Amino acid sequence: MAGEEPGQRNALTELVGSAVGRGKRWSLRDFAGRAVDPVTGWSPSKSLLGKIVSGESYKIEPRLVSALSVGLGLPRQVVAAAAHWQAIGYEQQELDAPVATMLVRYLSSPQASTPLAQAVADRWDAEERGLG
Repeated sequence: MAGEEPGQRNALTELVGSAVGRGKRWSLRDFAGRAVDPVTGWSPSKSLLGKIVSGESYKIEPRLVSALSVGLGLPRQVVAAAAHWQAIGYEQQELDAPVATMLVRYLSSPQASTPLAQAVADRWDAEERGLG
């Protein structure tokens, strides 16, 4: 995959789906109760969360990003980076930014690992050790 542009990825869906849904850390109902935008008080419905974890189409908006970040207990920047990756994609040089690095680390966790995420994380590890 060397030299291949990362492009788009359903990163927000993967991020939420790694922790929410049947057999995961939180059920849709539990997560809907904890995912609340601190500015507006808005919370995604169980129906919207179901669309997110199943990969259906949904609108990404600031209050959703804020609510998901609270619910997941992740920095808003990481959830926003996932939303960006899903909505418009990233070019390789953008993935070298610190927030994107954190996102790939979260997506590279054992429950959410994919070959692309692992390859990017491995490359960054090698570069940090001066091997790349």
